[in-house]
Amino acid sequence: MSHHELHGEVYYPSEQVVQNANVQNIDELYQWAYEHPLEFWEQRAKEYEWYSKWDKVLDDSNKPFFKWFTNAQVNIVHNALDRHQDTERKNKIAYYWEGEPGDSREITYGELYGEVNQFANVLKSLGVVKGDRVTIYMGRIPEIVVAMLACAKLGAIHSVVFGGFSVPALAGRIDDSQSKVLITQDGNWLNGKVIELKKIADEAVAQSPSIEHVVVVKRVGNNVNWNAARDVWYHEAMETASAECETEKLDAETPLYILYTSGSTGKPKAILHTHGGYMVGTATTLKYVFDIQENDRWWCAADPGWVTGHSYIVYAPLILGATSFMYEGAPMFPAPDRWWSLIDKYKLTILYTAPTAIRAFMRQGEAHPAKHDLSSLRLLGSVGEPINPEAWRWYFKHIGHEKCPIMDTWWQTETGAFMITPVPALPLKPGSGTKPFFTYEADVVNEVGESVAANEEGYLVLKRPWPSMLRTLYGDDERYERLYWGKYPGMYLAGDSARRDEDGYFWIIGRVDDVLNVSGHRLGTAEVESALVSNAAVAEAAVIGLPHEIKGQGIHAFVLLRAGYQESEQLEKDLVQHVANVLSPIAKPEKIYFMAKLPKTRSGKIMRRVLKARAQGLPEGDTSTLEE
Repeated sequence: MSHHELHGEVYYPSEQVVQNANVQNIDELYQWAYEHPLEFWEQRAKEYEWYSKWDKVLDDSNKPFFKWFTNAQVNIVHNALDRHQDTERKNKIAYYWEGEPGDSREITYGELYGEVNQFANVLKSLGVVKGDRVTIYMGRIPEIVVAMLACAKLGAIHSVVFGGFSVPALAGRIDDSQSKVLITQDGNWLNGKVIELKKIADEAVAQSPSIEHVVVVKRVGNNVNWNAARDVWYHEAMETASAECETEKLDAETPLYILYTSGSTGKPKAILHTHGGYMVGTATTLKYVFDIQENDRWWCAADPGWVTGHSYIVYAPLILGATSFMYEGAPMFPAPDRWWSLIDKYKLTILYTAPTAIRAFMRQGEAHPAKHDLSSLRLLGSVGEPINPEAWRWYFKHIGHEKCPIMDTWWQTETGAFMITPVPALPLKPGSGTKPFFTYEADVVNEVGESVAANEEGYLVLKRPWPSMLRTLYGDDERYERLYWGKYPGMYLAGDSARRDEDGYFWIIGRVDDVLNVSGHRLGTAEVESALVSNAAVAEAAVIGLPHEIKGQGIHAFVLLRAGYQESEQLEKDLVQHVANVLSPIAKPEKIYFMAKLPKTRSGKIMRRVLKARAQGLPEGDTSTLEE
């Protein structure tokens, strides 16, 4: 498509951006890859090292249980670390890290390799073997990367639980995965305060009999309870561990990790990813979309506890031999210009963050970024939710100084890697994720699975398998088939609504099911509702997301009280705090409405759609199934 035909507000890449891009003849590559998907992925796979080659690029004989690079032998850690040790990359910085108090570290590929080997030996000494699950509950410190890679090296399955989750959320995830070992830290810094991770971990482990050992990284030096029979200091165990450890040769389809994501029913879903396809998918997408060059300094400002951190802080940058930056603390601490001072100080070249952060910075005003030299930046990125055009323009102007294209990436925990995304040479439209990545086929369909017309809203579906796709839900093949492939046979249902414009650009509108997106964090309405109902005062609760200028969505809760409880401002405060304690501070409702009854269908399902319409003063639509 030639550029002059595009509709709407369009930003064209500069000559310099196009010349520097990893992909030049972009229209030709889109066309060729779309027509030769398996050839495209086979060529990409050959860029990495395999112990033995595959029989088939894709085995789709047992849909929807797709297999990629069948019978190949590989380990993602071999490509992320081992293979760099014979090259000059050994002395290249893998991570610049800065703690919230301002302490810092530089870790080379050689040092990271040694530390991962040592920690893999520590895990071995604690009885961890191939196939075991290990839960990791940590903040943004380099040891979280070491822990993940050490598990993968042994063929153990890591399950990272975000360091902001509460005791019940952590215990539930440990229990579901039947993890043997938990890795945590004494505490981490956030907004000048210590988050007591070890304390939360201890309470969770008290409810989780599968845990045999807890490994603790000393980060802040706070006092922690110690169970000498179970707890192990990371630094002490590392002192005696050998820096030599063989990487397990694994089948390409061996599970690499599980990561829990919010479901629309209370129980989170354990998304399962494997070594081979995930390795090729994540590395390829990072290479093409962010155009990673040898001298780049890449900052993915997510948390390793989310999929964005797994794919684009840990695995893909290391596979590509890139230099990453990691920051422990809060974006506004000690002042709203902390991030901009870090970009200036470390001369970072690419920033990848969430719209919720951009909106928070917008609110603080452009004076803060203006104090710092951001000229090292050459590309920007957005992830976690659709970015509103206003925030896109602010980011483009005040952070990128109108020279850095914004890669607005749509993808999910389930997809493992970017799915709908620009590449630097593509013209951009603020608020659009542009096009499916090379070889991918996305569509927008109606209730019966037919493609809708341009600019009509419908369900986003993916019509072809991709290497980094989830393989199943851990321990629940039936739920995997039903949730993702059940509605439209042969199509993957993303759970998002979208439209495609007349230029073929995709616009993601938001979740269609009962999943909230708060500051880029996915939370099930059911999880927040269960948290509310676990309070003695609450008989029943319904939760909806309403537009919020910073967070994207704010949580609003409608509550029926039990007999004997009276509504009050104090009770509202207590319930908000209760949700924070039981689930996570991220899940705190903005407002709680005390109700006499909730709108329900005759089968008893709460009609959140009606609550949403009422709250926004909109027409309620078809209420024929309401019992009232």
